[in-house]
Amino acid sequence: MAVTIKDVAKLANVAPSTVSRVIADNPRISEETKERVREAMKELGYHPNFIARSLANQSTQALGLVMPSSADKVFQNPFFPEVIRGISTMAHEKDYALYMSTGETEDEIFEGVVKMVQGKRVDGIVLLYSRIDDEVINYLVENKFPFTVIGKPFKDADSITHVDNDNYLASKEVTEYLIGLGHDRIAFVGGSLNLVVTIDRLLGYEKALRNSNLVYRDDYIVQEEFLKEGGREAVKELLALTDPPTALVVTDDIMALGVLNTLAEMGISVPDDISVVSFNNSMFSEVSRPPLTSVNINIFDLGCTAAKYVIEQIENPSGHVKRVIVPHKLVKRQSCKEKSLQLKTVE
Repeated sequence: MAVTIKDVAKLANVAPSTVSRVIADNPRISEETKERVREAMKELGYHPNFIARSLANQSTQALGLVMPSSADKVFQNPFFPEVIRGISTMAHEKDYALYMSTGETEDEIFEGVVKMVQGKRVDGIVLLYSRIDDEVINYLVENKFPFTVIGKPFKDADSITHVDNDNYLASKEVTEYLIGLGHDRIAFVGGSLNLVVTIDRLLGYEKALRNSNLVYRDDYIVQEEFLKEGGREAVKELLALTDPPTALVVTDDIMALGVLNTLAEMGISVPDDISVVSFNNSMFSEVSRPPLTSVNINIFDLGCTAAKYVIEQIENPSGHVKRVIVPHKLVKRQSCKEKSLQLKTVE
């Protein structure tokens, strides 16, 4: 026979209503009573019925995760499993389930969000991207629905809770690192310019060049998808130039892996012939050949913090907007070398 709240109440010597309040973590119940009730629940093997609770308090105890594209593309990039691990850890701690939404197009992604909100499938949403003039953000703001953004909103950033790195500064620093190694022909391989992260990293790259009085060249700027194939296409385009770069700033490890593989196929050595620096510090950066110099953006912390603050909005709708910058750090490995020490250039 299933254990009930009444069984727990009897063992803990409290009223059934007190057990319910302990399950809801009501602040009016003393810590001593909470501990006694939780011990009784543990001893009896009692687990709260979250479906019944949700019906009673009009809550789903679920968070919606919105991806930037289709699942088959998203999960090719290790950023997303790791950021979801961070979200999942905080959600588990707070007894929230996760509801995932993807779409092939921006319209499909928007439709999925509308269904989550209007169908009352989730209590709050975490956007795993930030896009220019995003219809999803506009909809969530208009409907006053709890959400956080992993990334910096393109507009109204001061009024939207978001968690991000300082991508402008990080990109400026890695470009300065390559300049410090003597490189003056540095290309930029980024994702879509419709994504705010690409814009910020491109601006940081440009600022570093201009501060060092280096020429900003349009033919050194390549945008591709954050996939291995994107890196492959980018490197072919750059090395076909009359005056090819001697160093690359690649804005994602999975793209950088495509870059490394393609360079190896072309017989071009990293870092002897060309230096490569990347972002995310994923497992690929450690196991690639050579191991990649990459910016650790603390992906797990991005996810964990985003989940924390959307739950905070759900439980305290009158709370303040949070704008959190997660620290980054350049992790130096074997994919970069001083230009003067390179065996040859890729000219």
